Amino acid sequence: MKRLKAHYFLLAGILSAAGLAGAQTTGFPGAAGFAAATTGGRGGEVYHVTNLNDAGPGSLRAGVEHPAGPRTIVFDVGGYIALKSVLRIGSDLTIAGQTAPGEGIGLRGSEVSLSGSHNIIIRYLRIRQGLAEKQDKKSAINIYGGRDILLDHLSIQWGRWDTVDMNLCTNVTLEDCIIGPGVAPQRFGCLCQSDNVSFLRNLWISNQSRNPKSKGRVQYVNNVIYNWGVTGYVGGHSGADHCADLINNYFIKGPSSSARFVGEFKPTDHLYQTGNFVDLDRDGKLNGRPVMPEDFGKQDGPTLVTAPTSAPALPVTVLSAAEAYQKIVASAGASLHRDAVDRRLIEDLTSLGVRGQTVHDPAEMGGFGEIAGGPAPLDSDGDGMPDAWELAHGLNPQVADGNKIAASGRTQLEEYLNSLTVPHSPVIQ
Repeated sequence: MKRLKAHYFLLAGILSAAGLAGAQTTGFPGAAGFAAATTGGRGGEVYHVTNLNDAGPGSLRAGVEHPAGPRTIVFDVGGYIALKSVLRIGSDLTIAGQTAPGEGIGLRGSEVSLSGSHNIIIRYLRIRQGLAEKQDKKSAINIYGGRDILLDHLSIQWGRWDTVDMNLCTNVTLEDCIIGPGVAPQRFGCLCQSDNVSFLRNLWISNQSRNPKSKGRVQYVNNVIYNWGVTGYVGGHSGADHCADLINNYFIKGPSSSARFVGEFKPTDHLYQTGNFVDLDRDGKLNGRPVMPEDFGKQDGPTLVTAPTSAPALPVTVLSAAEAYQKIVASAGASLHRDAVDRRLIEDLTSLGVRGQTVHDPAEMGGFGEIAGGPAPLDSDGDGMPDAWELAHGLNPQVADGNKIAASGRTQLEEYLNSLTVPHSPVIQ
């Protein structure tokens, strides 16, 4: 990454905002940050996932790897899809995990790659790599050279190298996700070597370090970082210039944690920080103190700046650090139906220092567990909207009319998909 000056970061953020100024319709209500206006599969065809097979007709792989145009993926089945190889996701896609019946949908056993792809929305999906063979240097999610990617309410766990690996990307939002724990060999949260990345209201939990490691231009708002191992938030600590806005985040020490909740900075890290809190006493209560400039290091630390350096086209509504904690407890991750893995992690978090551990193997947390499926609602015309919903909203269940534009500017199919997430994705912009 080229050496850049701090004023470049601010200028680039402003130019990015100007380029999106005409985009008034977000990907869904509550979408925020640099990828808020991502359209995904809007206006395209609908693909039904009808089985939990790794490949073949009706599989998720068949639906996402080579789409011929915009496509929305809906699920007629719930449960785990056991991946036998890397799942490569194409462009112009919406993957609507909230449509899966029963307890939802999950991917296990391999990396999911969005590398080289663009214009993607993925919601309410569990992505759990685990100790996959021959993937010790791969991550649960890997994105190289991607752009306009909006990841919402995902549970991303047990990445081997990093849980999320993001290089040379632009315009990416990860919001309301659970990221971690990572597993052997590195047990890391995220390597972010990208520009225009928004991390909003995520739970970073029981990662040894890199929550994330931030190299590029990053907006880091309302995150909770719990039970880091060696270091919580990590700077770029390199010769290149990087910048990040750390706003109203909460760092909470757990049983595996050192006292270093932020670290590994150089003066080339241009940092704006305000409203952040840290709770280091592990007393079972949320009673942290404000983060102070000296917490970032006095010698060879970051360059602290006095104004934000990120400027998405649609400003992010900012909660207090304590409010962000409450929201994350209530709804982070694939929270329409929290499974045993996520319930355990939320219980660790709410112990406020008493519970939690970094792990090498998913078995140390009880393993993957099961995700129960269930019957899918009747969709006679295959347009992704159940007959009952269409009748209730004045549509014809015998005619594929999901791409009809609603008053919101989104399609009728999107209106249905968004209705499934209420009240888990309130409009907070």
